[in-house]
Amino acid sequence: MSVLLAVEGVSKRFGGLAAVDGVTLSLEPGGITGLIGPNGAGKTTLFALISGFERPSTGRIMFGAKDVTRMAPHLRTFAGIARTFQIVQPFGGLSVRENIAVGAHLRHRSRSDALAKAKAVAELVGLSALIDRPAASLTVAARKRLELARALATEPTLLLLDEVLAGLNPSEISEIIPVVQSIRDSGITIVMIEHVMQAVMHLCETIFVLSQGRLIAHGTPGEVTRDKGVIEAYLGEGAATRLQAQHG
Repeated sequence: MSVLLAVEGVSKRFGGLAAVDGVTLSLEPGGITGLIGPNGAGKTTLFALISGFERPSTGRIMFGAKDVTRMAPHLRTFAGIARTFQIVQPFGGLSVRENIAVGAHLRHRSRSDALAKAKAVAELVGLSALIDRPAASLTVAARKRLELARALATEPTLLLLDEVLAGLNPSEISEIIPVVQSIRDSGITIVMIEHVMQAVMHLCETIFVLSQGRLIAHGTPGEVTRDKGVIEAYLGEGAATRLQAQHG
């Protein structure tokens, strides 16, 4: 199968700090991939490098056959890379429909077409009942769905989800997991940064683990939870044992 994304020896330095240090990984089209690791491991910086909000100090990023290493963020979005952000900041004075339409305008020039696309995306992520509400009035869970919807409205091939489950209670997490799965089933490749390990284990076919900017492991959820380096750097013995028991 062809490679959708290839990160080749990518590093990002901020002064003397190597936030990302020589990371190499590749993704085939389809599926959900997890990106995990302790706080400060470089996960969000890696997302910023892939999506164009930061440029690597060294290395190369390929998206399909195209070298996007120096490409501006909006051009990468047009090429098919979309991302969400940890801190959700919708346009509070606009409605849910209008917020989603901002993303839809990337591929739909007319307002009516963008609003129609926004309606379809709102239905996909479970926001139809709130579509004409001001974004400022939404709960945290609904804002997370709106952030997801705005990215989806750009019609991506690759979707980078940065802690889309953070701040949600167990019930809200269980409700959004099928949404993420339905996005995957529509043909969009997903990479998700997440600390909710139960969800990661349930959703992801493959997991990459970062620690101190370096890729220390990758494999299936079962392989990763048994990796001594991952247990030491991130999971801890107790959490690893529980995850192994719950997921075989």
